[in-house]
Amino acid sequence: MKTVLVMSNDQMGQGDQALGHKILATFLRKSPAIRDLTAIVLYNSGVKLVVRGSPVLAELTQLHEAGVELRPCGTCLAHYQLEPAVGHISNMDEIIRTLDEAEKIINL
Repeated sequence: MKTVLVMSNDQMGQGDQALGHKILATFLRKSPAIRDLTAIVLYNSGVKLVVRGSPVLAELTQLHEAGVELRPCGTCLAHYQLEPAVGHISNMDEIIRTLDEAEKIINL
């Protein structure tokens, strides 16, 4: 089953940012337990997670090296004037195709 994780925020949940970063890092470290995780789509402020200085860059890099595709939105990166340190700059066509091919989608 192809599973895709969708991240539209630069932390997990609402509220305290330090806590949101901490629990997101834990979630990402444990996410290999998600059966058939194939891709992570990042848009809006979620793209801030794939840049240098991100509090979860190490975890995302490990997932990427393990074969999980990281697809940050190119329009969102341009809006925030960011360059990804890991992953493949994506566009809406690729994001839609990734979501359409998924058998399971998890939104954070």
